[in-house]
Parts: sequence; structure tokens; C-alpha cells
Amino acid sequence: MGLAVWALIAYIGVIVIWSVLVKRGIGEAMVVGFVVVCAFGGADVLRLLAVGLEAAFTQEIVFAALAFTFIGFLLASTGVIDKQVDILNSMLGRLRGGAGYVATVGSALFGSVAHSGSANAATMGSVAIPWMKRSNWPAHVSATVIAGNAGNGTVIPPSASFFILIGTATVAPYVTIDKLLLAMFAAAGWCVLWRLIVIFIFVRRHKIDRVAAADILPFGRSFRQGWTSLLVFLGIVIPVAVTLGPTGDALVAALGEDTMDAVSVIVWIPVLLMIFAVILGWKGLPRGGRAWYDFIAKTAPRYRDIGATLVFAFAGGAVLTELGLADQLSSVLNGLNASPVIMSIIVAVMVVLVAGPLSSTATIATIGGIGFSVLMVSGVDPILAACVVLVAASTEGASPPGASAIYIATGIAQVNPVKTFVPLIVWYVLPILAIAALIGPGWLPVSF
Repeated sequence: MGLAVWALIAYIGVIVIWSVLVKRGIGEAMVVGFVVVCAFGGADVLRLLAVGLEAAFTQEIVFAALAFTFIGFLLASTGVIDKQVDILNSMLGRLRGGAGYVATVGSALFGSVAHSGSANAATMGSVAIPWMKRSNWPAHVSATVIAGNAGNGTVIPPSASFFILIGTATVAPYVTIDKLLLAMFAAAGWCVLWRLIVIFIFVRRHKIDRVAAADILPFGRSFRQGWTSLLVFLGIVIPVAVTLGPTGDALVAALGEDTMDAVSVIVWIPVLLMIFAVILGWKGLPRGGRAWYDFIAKTAPRYRDIGATLVFAFAGGAVLTELGLADQLSSVLNGLNASPVIMSIIVAVMVVLVAGPLSSTATIATIGGIGFSVLMVSGVDPILAACVVLVAASTEGASPPGASAIYIATGIAQVNPVKTFVPLIVWYVLPILAIAALIGPGWLPVSF
């Protein structure tokens, strides 16, 4: 194996040791991992440090991911998410274990707006876990469901991982946003479907009954009170409609390709989501300077880890690329001379293992392009190859022991995190890995 492959192994190892064994924050672990990777350059270490940081600070996606984090906090704090959950409760709450179904569908809706596994777990967990426990869900099972659903925040497009992958130099020439967007919606649909099946199994296994009728609003009432909360999704619909499909083509013809190229979906989706979140949650916003200071201060811990993770994930990925990781890892994997089926499994497993200690964005930034290239060489369609990588990376929320979503969910549920490790692997990590592997050879359809 080449130097860059050993650097990748050291990178992952240091992050795991620093965050899991030393018990430091994942952001700090990413900084240490970045420094270790640069050290593999020997006398070239200072240049690699500069290359990595320059690559990180020129990424639009850093802004987008930080904005998504604040949007998720804003929607939860102002009660917009609560209104959406009330509507879902009216529709599904009369089912046995209805709280679990609402938690799963709600995490998918929230994930389509705020593309963060930890934010998904924190937001849906704070709403759904107390409700699930009140409706006789065992505490450790409710935490397992919330952590297992956290991947909805990264698998549903257009997530940060989606944009990172499609912007990678090895992917961009072969994959267009509109085609991958449709395919990933289908792939995400398979993942959500599986999560709903898990709820069905859990309900029967743990003999969970229906929610008390007093806790369910009539659908007409909940919809009248909360229909405006659904308008937040216009923050996604408008930029996508403007830049993609027939509307996008018409605007390109009318305004010119250069003008439309200046419209960045990565920037405008969080900007518009922020605007709609502020408008819809206006009554729940703080009043006065001190109240605003306290409100914003509550988000600081999220930015500390998410910001550092994103910046140094990009920086580490750039240095690994500079060291020649893509060519070296491709050489190792291509040497296996495996069929599309076997290679889809190998790449999916590789991505899942990396996604354990890293976030999905860090995983995609580090090895997403490599996995894509290897799959293409083995004969996998480019769109399917991209789907394999993105779906496999979405396991990061449920991968013990390093996934932050696990500790968020178990903290809310007040249970020992270790009690969720085996259920998460069995019911969420391995099945999502299987979905990714089945997409590669086309056995699980995502293209229309």
C-alpha cells in the first residue's frame, strides 16, 4: 500500500482514538487527524497544511452546513417542527406504536430541510422520545429509533454530502445534479421504507399499543393550526425549480447560462430556508438584545464541533488527495478485479467503516470520490455509483461507538448508550449497507 493509504488509516485511527478512547470532541479529533495526515508529507508538511486549509475555507458547503444547523435549531425552538409533528400525529397516531411512525416520517421531513444527523436526532428526539416513552416504548428502543433515523438527515437530498460528492473532481464530469437528485430521492425512499418496517417490527416485538386518544388532535384541527409550517419546504422547492428541470432550462434561455450559473443551489437553499423559518416562527423568536444573545449562544456548542469537523474534514481530504490517495486506493481496490456486485459491497463496507468515526460530510469529502471511481471502473453506472456512496455514508448517525446522534438520543432518553449499540448495527447499519450494495448492480431500482 502507498503512503497515502497509510495516511488514511492513521487519519481514521487517530480520530477514533481521540474521540472515543480519549473522549475529546469530534471537532478536536478532526484537527488532530489533519495534523497527523500532514505529517506524512515529511519536509513538505507546511505546504500541505496550507493546501488543506485553503481547500477548506473556499468551500461554499461549509456555509451551507453551518446554516442548516442554525435552521434546525430555529425551527425547533420556534415550534414550527411541533406543528408538523401534530399533523403527522393526527394522521398516524391512531396506529399501534404511532409515535414511532411519526418519529420516522418526521425525521425524514426534518432531514429534507436541515441536513444534519445530529440536528435530526436532537430535534426529533426532544419531541418524539418523551412522547414515545409516554406511549410505552422502552426508553432504549426509543433512543435506538431516533439515532437510527438520524441518517435521514444526510441521505435525503440535497444534503451537504450530496453537494460535496457532486462537486468532487472525479464525479462532476459524469453526474448531473438533476439526475442524481431524482435517483437519491428514490434511494432515500428505500431507506425510509426500511425504517418504517423496523418500527412495525419493534411495535410487535415490544407489544406497543396505540397513543391515548386525548393526545391526538383531529386532522382538520391540526392542519388548520399548522399548515403554514409546511411552507418551509418552499425553501427547497424554489431553488431546485429555478435551477433544474424545465423551469431551469427556460430561465437559462431567457437570462443566459452565465447568469444562471451564478445562482448557487448550495447557497440559496439555506438562505431561503432561513427566511421561511424566521417568517413562520416569528412569534416564537426572542425579543430584545439579551434574549437574542442567549438564543444564539445555545447554538454555540453545535457550531464548535460541526464547524471544526467540516473545515478539517475538507482540509484532511485535500491533503490525502495531494498525497495521491485516489490513485493508490483505486489501485488496491481495482486489483481485486471484482464484479459490480462484489465491488458495490466492498465500497459500501469501506464507506460505512469510515463513516463510523467521521460524519457523512467528512466521509464523502475524504473517500467519496475514490469509492465512486472504483465503482465506475468495475462497470457500475455513474448515477448508481454515486447513490451507493451516499447511502452508505448515511449510516454515520447510527454507527457506534462514535456517532454523535447516539449520545444525543440516549441523553434525551436517559439510558446507557451501550444498550443501543447492537440494535443499531443489526436494525440500521447493516440493512442500510445492504440497500447501498443492492443499488450498485441495479437490483434495487432508483432510476426511472
